[in-house]
Amino acid sequence: MKKRPILLATLTITLLFSVFLLLVFVLGPAGSTSDLMSVSDKIGVIDMTGPITSAQELTDDLISFGDNQSIKAVILRIDSPGGAVGPSQEIYQEVLRLQKKKPVIVSMGSVAASGGYYIAAAAGRLFANPGTITGSIGVIMTFPNYEELMQKVGVATVVVKSGRFKDMGSATRSFTEDERKLLQSMIDDVHAQFVEAVSLGRELPAAEVVKIADGRIFSGRQALALGLIDELGGFQDALRYAADLTGLGDDPHLVYPEAKRQGLLERIINMTLGDLLPTMSRAGQTGPQYLWPGVVGL
Repeated sequence: MKKRPILLATLTITLLFSVFLLLVFVLGPAGSTSDLMSVSDKIGVIDMTGPITSAQELTDDLISFGDNQSIKAVILRIDSPGGAVGPSQEIYQEVLRLQKKKPVIVSMGSVAASGGYYIAAAAGRLFANPGTITGSIGVIMTFPNYEELMQKVGVATVVVKSGRFKDMGSATRSFTEDERKLLQSMIDDVHAQFVEAVSLGRELPAAEVVKIADGRIFSGRQALALGLIDELGGFQDALRYAADLTGLGDDPHLVYPEAKRQGLLERIINMTLGDLLPTMSRAGQTGPQYLWPGVVGL
């Protein structure tokens, strides 16, 4: 039988590549366990990117860094338009707790608006680029309404409910005046909570915060003039501040949260849907949100 070197080489390369992929999926990306176990003093860095839909992973990282005695300060890098109210408030509270243990410095990226700013306000020092989009202190709820479309195609819904407000927000009919007043009352209360959080975190009179808490956005430079941030600068400026504050010198040791392992299916979904996942996630959100909707994909 004749030898087939090309076929043999192809099979060998395919086998090696398959083994490599298997190792990548099984072992996952290199985490930072060794860094976390190191006894030398360091600065922790946590990235908060994209819409806020859950608090669990970020609060776990904040708690872990708070308990780690070798981490002397934490930089929270925020690049987010905000998101769901509940998770934003959970993360805000955890940042407040961490700030009582060690300095928390925020570095804002391109956007740190609404819920992104809500969380930032809990930190001890806020940095933003001159062109960073921030602010958007407000609350929003959106409801689709297909009533006219359903009438055109001859479709109707029949509702049986236990109380007059039970189907409030239904996509098949418009709001009644009482429903609109009830929702507005709830939105006003959640908005007041936002104002209180900013007032507390930034040590600003609530009356002053109310004046600018109508959902408007600011550039980083405008935010500085209003007292919403402390300094203009990027991540390196925040890092230099943290290093000076902790006395760790010009080249401090940085540590990041340990990379979360993903299953094979989750990795495939992330690789194939990548850019669509944030949009899909936002589309599935319900309830009041601390969200600036002026981002691509909304």
